[in-house]
Amino acid sequence: MNPFFAFDTHAAGDEPAAPWRPLSEVLDDGPVLRERVTQVRAVLAAGGGDVELRVAASVTHLGLAARLLSPALALAVGAGVVPDFSTAWWQPTTGGAVPLSLPETDAVDDDLVALFDDRVLSGPLRRLDQALAGFSLSATIRRGNVASALNGAVTMLRRERPEWTDDIHRFRDRLEALPVLADTATHEDGRFRRRSCCLIYRAAPNHDGPKCGDCVLA
Repeated sequence: MNPFFAFDTHAAGDEPAAPWRPLSEVLDDGPVLRERVTQVRAVLAAGGGDVELRVAASVTHLGLAARLLSPALALAVGAGVVPDFSTAWWQPTTGGAVPLSLPETDAVDDDLVALFDDRVLSGPLRRLDQALAGFSLSATIRRGNVASALNGAVTMLRRERPEWTDDIHRFRDRLEALPVLADTATHEDGRFRRRSCCLIYRAAPNHDGPKCGDCVLA
């Protein structure tokens, strides 16, 4: 499948050898997250723009959210399980989908949406959300980024597994009804549009780059 869905696995409780590092180190406001934002800012600035820190923070947030949501969504819809990111590992590469290792699990819950909320939306993504608030990134943008990352995962997964489309949409609709995602986007005539902007257009010279297709400003 698409690289954003790919992941290694390790036995629960195991510590994979280097270059694997605990995912938890990038989910809180600390040196690893700040280094990540700085790296993203440097990549964006290579285009010649004067990139604001909050723009780099938003792009970092969107990329990490998409990386976590994609395999979690595929596992939930395709296998009825939700990974435990509290013991996940990553490799801080730049460009594309960062390597990710998830603990093996066969945990199934009657309320898969509640489990997804607990283990993903209210777990690592909430920690990341709280950490990025320190980069002058508004809550509206942060919530919109999660909605956009979820929509991206839905779109990619629907392309990879078209036979899952109905299940994917039902699961997405239930997730978007949760408080953490409520009113972050609309679906008009089947088109997703977020109610906020990820700020990526401001990475261009004069802060005047193209808007994303799902942007509220487009």
